[in-house]
Amino acid sequence: MSTNEDTSVHRTDIPSILPVLAINNGVLFPNMLMPLAISGEAWVKMVDDAALSNKMLAVFWRKEPGEGFDLSQMGTIGAAAQIIRMLRLPDGTVQVLLQGLARVQIITMVSETPYPVAQLTVLSEPDVIPLEVEAIARNVLTLFQQVVQANPNMPDELVTVAINTPTPGVLADLIAANLNLKPEQQQIVRDTVDVGERLRVITGFLEREREILSIGQKAQEEMSRTQREYILRQQLEAIRRELGETDEQGAEIAELRRRLEEAQLPDEPRIEAERELQRLERMPPGAAESGMVRTYLDWLIGLPWNKSTPDNFDLAQAQTVLDADHYDLERVKERIIEYLAVRKLQHEQGEDRLRGPIICFVGPPGVGKTSLGQSIARALGRQFVRVALGGVRDEAEIRGFRRTYIGAVPGRIIQNISRVGSNNPVLMLDEVDKLSVGFQGDPAAALLELLDPEQNRAFVDRYLDVPFDLSRVLFICTANRVDTIPPALLDRMEVLELAGYTEAEKLVISQRYLVPRQRTEQGLAERGPEISVAALRRLISAYTREAGVRNLERQIGAIFRKMATRLAQGQAIPEVIDAPDLDDLLDPPRFRQETLLDQDEVGVATGMVWTPVGGDILFIETSVVPGKGQLILTGQLGEVMRESAQAAMTYARSRAALLGIASDFSQSNDIHIHVPAGAVPKEGPSAGITIASALISALTGRPCRKHVAMTGEITLRGRVLPIGGVKEKVLAAQRAGVQMVLLPRDNEPDLREVPAEARDQLEIVLVNHMDEVLPHVLHAETVTAHVT
Repeated sequence: MSTNEDTSVHRTDIPSILPVLAINNGVLFPNMLMPLAISGEAWVKMVDDAALSNKMLAVFWRKEPGEGFDLSQMGTIGAAAQIIRMLRLPDGTVQVLLQGLARVQIITMVSETPYPVAQLTVLSEPDVIPLEVEAIARNVLTLFQQVVQANPNMPDELVTVAINTPTPGVLADLIAANLNLKPEQQQIVRDTVDVGERLRVITGFLEREREILSIGQKAQEEMSRTQREYILRQQLEAIRRELGETDEQGAEIAELRRRLEEAQLPDEPRIEAERELQRLERMPPGAAESGMVRTYLDWLIGLPWNKSTPDNFDLAQAQTVLDADHYDLERVKERIIEYLAVRKLQHEQGEDRLRGPIICFVGPPGVGKTSLGQSIARALGRQFVRVALGGVRDEAEIRGFRRTYIGAVPGRIIQNISRVGSNNPVLMLDEVDKLSVGFQGDPAAALLELLDPEQNRAFVDRYLDVPFDLSRVLFICTANRVDTIPPALLDRMEVLELAGYTEAEKLVISQRYLVPRQRTEQGLAERGPEISVAALRRLISAYTREAGVRNLERQIGAIFRKMATRLAQGQAIPEVIDAPDLDDLLDPPRFRQETLLDQDEVGVATGMVWTPVGGDILFIETSVVPGKGQLILTGQLGEVMRESAQAAMTYARSRAALLGIASDFSQSNDIHIHVPAGAVPKEGPSAGITIASALISALTGRPCRKHVAMTGEITLRGRVLPIGGVKEKVLAAQRAGVQMVLLPRDNEPDLREVPAEARDQLEIVLVNHMDEVLPHVLHAETVTAHVT
């Protein structure tokens, strides 16, 4: 089709009654030319009659192909056309060249024989074009230029014709006639009478055509590049054959197939591996996806699906290994031996999978949680794997990343199992209490399946996408505290608490493990000095304050580095390093150990506290001064400790008559309770009876015995409730020189954890009520009558 601006017939000259020509293969637009081949007796007669009269007829598109005339199958709007040229062929067919004049619409059919004739109405174009329509027309023209430039089948002259079109409506018809549109799409344009709406429809078609051409151009470029690479690779292959070289891809596939046969994978991963191997064979050597498939096959085939290390069930040897690696920790060692005994019996019964809860070591830093896992692996004869979970906030770190992502890899669990080459290692999940929740998911939720013996038999890593049996893996978790572990995860674990070491235990650990190891690490294995017991004790008490021995080992290492430096400089070193030598070798002592008071004092009671680095003693001071009945609490006391002070106050008021205190003492006096070391926050209920003892001492004027230390929670009625950290508190009292320790009677079972040496040196008194506490703490006589 093309345009012809020199229309010989004006729209007003179009008769209202015209014969109707139905065509199947196109849509005629006003001002456009269309060649047609007319066949069929009725249609040929129509053209003959029109040629002999006014040379005009109406052309409508027939929706369904056919020969007859059915008004329901005609398009809504057609075009009045003028016969420009006509040629009769020998076979009876007539070729005509039609020019569209205007849009017309059928009002009613006049007759249908010998050919259809209809009464029509002419749909005219507006004379005034709004600015909005002009703007849309300019945008359409720009899009059309881009399409013509991108389409090699469209001549550049079309752009010139489009630029010279007289009106926006003609521009829309021109573009619709020359775009690669289906007849039904062209009919949509012809049915759109409003010029602005017609341009919007054309805009949609142009944008779609531009996108199709862009995609086609990219596909053509990719195809050309692929064809070029194929030809080059064929040439390279021919050169290699000429030189006698082998096919690298074929050799690689053969190697992968050999490894797959030797790996003896289970059915599901084997089927997946074979499928991927077949894909790799069909891929061109340079295909981008071939590298991803090779990497996946390497992971899949390299996993130890059926490789495991034999377990060593010699319980005596396991006990020897644990004792050699760790001092004390008898309860933990006993639980590990129990576990090994159960595994031995299960193995004898043919049960290869692990059952029972997951062990979780909970304790402060430096007490040996990770090294315990290594000892268990050594005792069992298994590989040891440590997976650090601190700060992990992406679930994919556990479950792996999908292969669709660039650079995807399996999760940490599968990675480490592949690295050690065994499907039954001791796998330590370190710092499970420090998992974080991010927008990528909850890693703790992924651990639920991992640590469930009933589910981890078919653990599916997202990268592998096939199940891997983790039921033979011995999982061990570690944490510093249990309150931050999700409850559902904690429910799957058996918590074994590792308390901090006492000074006596640290001394033995230093002599057996830390000093020999640091002497060797600093190059002094054969000529290094010894560190005396007194020096070690001073290191423990004055230079470190921790539950574990990590900082203690650092200080020992610093001493040996000083000795190594002197040796390297040709200086002499002592054979034994004693306590006074530490002042020259190390910085000044960082910590001061609490000691007992010089004498018994009124209003000052000795308590015992637990800290993350061990036990300690503290002094609670109480002063009663004239005032208005205020209770003043200082020393950075926490909420629970403040409530203990209020409970002690209420107990003292309830026992005022029996204790010889004026009943109105709380109205005419201010009571100030202070706990020294004011810069250190303090919290917990265990100072309740200590606060009550100091308060009653201040109110009665009876001094507190300095050699008596106590701990316990107090109620309003004076009952003494149990507390925690008995072992650490009792040992702290022993170090400070305390002679008598008062403990809640309900804590009597906890005394089994206290070393026998401490129990023999101390007089331990178990109490149920404050009435039992006061006779042991307060002197019978009154030094000064504070309250009358």
